[in-house]
Amino acid sequence: MKTRVVVTGLGVVSPIGIGVPIFWKAALEGRSGITAIPPFGDLPLEAYRCRVAGQVTGFESVRFPESVNPDRVDRYAQFALVATQEALADSGLRMDREPPHRVGVIVGAGMGGMVMGEREITQLYQSLKPNRVHPNFIPTITLNSASGIVAMACGAKGPNLTISTACSSSAHALGQALTCIRSGQADVVITAGADASITPLVFAGFCSLRVLSTGFNEEPERASRPFDLARDGFVMGEGAGALILESLAHAKKRKARIYAEVAGYAATSEAYHMVIPREDGTDVAATMKLALDDADVTPAQVDYINAHATSTPIGDAVEAKAIRRLFKTRADRILINASKSLIGHTLGAAGAMGAIASSLALETGQVHPTANYENSDPACALAGISRDTQERPLKVALLNAFGFGSNNAALVLKRFA
Repeated sequence: MKTRVVVTGLGVVSPIGIGVPIFWKAALEGRSGITAIPPFGDLPLEAYRCRVAGQVTGFESVRFPESVNPDRVDRYAQFALVATQEALADSGLRMDREPPHRVGVIVGAGMGGMVMGEREITQLYQSLKPNRVHPNFIPTITLNSASGIVAMACGAKGPNLTISTACSSSAHALGQALTCIRSGQADVVITAGADASITPLVFAGFCSLRVLSTGFNEEPERASRPFDLARDGFVMGEGAGALILESLAHAKKRKARIYAEVAGYAATSEAYHMVIPREDGTDVAATMKLALDDADVTPAQVDYINAHATSTPIGDAVEAKAIRRLFKTRADRILINASKSLIGHTLGAAGAMGAIASSLALETGQVHPTANYENSDPACALAGISRDTQERPLKVALLNAFGFGSNNAALVLKRFA
């Protein structure tokens, strides 16, 4: 019999708020966190095809643990640490009472320390002084810097892993945390996803790839519009989400509050294309089915889907096609939303953000709106998508996350009973 794994703590740093209560209130109101980006120093902003993003504001006032010098931690890892602090406090977990080797840390990150990375390489070529490169440059830009700093701040000495699979990174991190607890390697896994890549080079790269929205530069809040007929690309976002996962036995022993149960996980590769999904949706549908099988759940039991739904013309249509392929006539009875419509595409943090929204939906019975869903596209029309908050008792949620490199992840969460 599989070990049951539950979510006992949540933490978030997002474009619509820092802290779960602020985030969730804004999400239920359908409030957009997409704004115009400020200039990148002397670079001409008009040279960027896209000029909007989901940016975290007010982060400068956040307090860090005394043991952490934020000047030596990249912005994405700062986000991860702050979200983790909230999630741990929310869970009521006392690290001083836990065997440290039974607590793991698994973080999903798509890009890593790009803020410091770009800054240092720019300064190197401007100054021509290699001896002036920041002494913490290497440990700060490595993809595992967030998982390392989180583990050190929390005193967690169990498995410490970083998953980097582009946009599916933190969904896979949650899946690997589930596997880690099921296999008995840990009782608790601090799981997070984080990215802070609204930087001159990365943003230019995504613009050159022609995957970003360009038609709403004058109306930023309308730019991220998953499933809508006028969608023209995704909107970059930044932030972090953290979830405390632990075995049900461990959670019950300490009488923890339980948001949801993480019941199933699947990871697949389409082995097809670095950026574009297979257009018939067969591999996406197969990934969802494998996750449901792992959770011992049938398609008929799914009430809600937190869709990957980036707002790209091809991606949204493929995901909708896959949902119809798997769920058939039930597809129109499932509530569906897209968290990226509110916060943009937070890359490596996207799966964790979606898991937080899914956990809260299962607990409250409320599904936040999909912003800017104004005109349904026949290619991806599903009756369960709405611009309004939807309320219904929910028992089973499905979370989708797909990444560059033909990488697919799906998670199944259940209302705890």
